[in-house]
Amino acid sequence: MRLFTIATLAPVGLIAVGAVQGGVWIALAVLYLTAFTGALDRMVRHIPPDSAFPSGDTLAVTLAIAHFGLLVLSVAALAGHALTPVEKTGLFFAAGLFFGQVSNANAHELIHRGARPLHRLGMWVYITLLFGHHTSAHVLVHHRHVATPADPNTSRRGESFYRFALRAWVGSFRKGYTAEAARLRRIKRAAWHTPYVIYIGGAALLLLGAYMTGGRRALIAYVALAGYAQMQLLLSDYVQHYGLMRGTGADGKPHPVGPRHSWNSPHWFSSALLLNATRHSDHHAHPARPYPALTLPKDAPMLPRPLPLMAGIALIPPLWRRIMDPCAARWRDA
Repeated sequence: MRLFTIATLAPVGLIAVGAVQGGVWIALAVLYLTAFTGALDRMVRHIPPDSAFPSGDTLAVTLAIAHFGLLVLSVAALAGHALTPVEKTGLFFAAGLFFGQVSNANAHELIHRGARPLHRLGMWVYITLLFGHHTSAHVLVHHRHVATPADPNTSRRGESFYRFALRAWVGSFRKGYTAEAARLRRIKRAAWHTPYVIYIGGAALLLLGAYMTGGRRALIAYVALAGYAQMQLLLSDYVQHYGLMRGTGADGKPHPVGPRHSWNSPHWFSSALLLNATRHSDHHAHPARPYPALTLPKDAPMLPRPLPLMAGIALIPPLWRRIMDPCAARWRDA
C-alpha cells in the first residue's frame, strides 16, 4: 500500500506548490508524471498484488479530497497573474494529467464501491470534471456491453482515437441516461429521480461558481482543464479495449467477458500511479475487487508499452495502427 500512497500523492504536493510558487515545482510535477514514471517502469516491470491491504479506502478518500482542492488551486493559478505563460502551460499539462489519470482512476475505483458515500464521492469527482454521466455509463453500460458494438466505450480496430472520442462521449451520455431510465422504471420511481439531474445541475453550478469567483479567465481555465482530463479518460478506454471484441454464440448472445477482452500493462510504477487500472482484465472479471488486490491473468493481452505511453501514441493514428493492429489481429485470430 505504501507504493500506491507515494506514487499518487507525490504529484499532489508538486502541483499544489507549483500552482502557488511556480518555477521548478511545476517542472518537477511534469517530469514526475512523464519521464520519471517512464524511467521507473523500464527499471521494474512487475510487482505482485498488494493483498495485505485489500481495500485502500483511506487513500481513495484522501485522493478525492485532494482532487477537489487541487482543482480549485489550479484554476485560480491559471486564471491569475502570478505565473508566467510558460509556467501556466506547465501547470496546465501537469494538472490535466493528474486529473485525467490519477483522479480518473480513483473516481473509477470509488464508483464501483458498494458503500453509498464512497460511490457518491467518486461521482462528484467526475462531476467536477464535467463528466458526471460516466458514473452511470461506466457501471450500467460499459461493464455489461464491453467488447461488443453496443458499448460506445469499446474502440474498434482501425478506428482513430479522434473518431472514437466523439462517438464514446455522446454515446455514453445517451446510453447511460437510457440505462438509468430503465432502472427507475424497474424500481417504479419517477423519471426526475435520474442522477442526470445531479450530473448536469452540478456541472452547471460549478461552471457558474468558476465564473462568479474568477470571471471569464477562470471559466475558460476550468473548462479547458476538464476537457483535457476527459480526453485522458477517453484515451484510457480507447487503449484498454482497442480491437478486442467478443464473439457471438449460437443463441445470438455475446460470449462471456473474459481476460482476452481488455489490454493490460504489467509495468510497475505507472500501475501504482493509476491504482492498478492497468490490470484491466481482472477488473472486468471482478468489478468490485479493490485495486490493491487486482492481478494480471496469464492469458490476457498485454500492451507493448506502459499505458500512459500508449495513450500518447494513440494521438498519432498511423503510428498507433502500425503498432496495435497486428497485436489486435493476433488476439482476434487466437
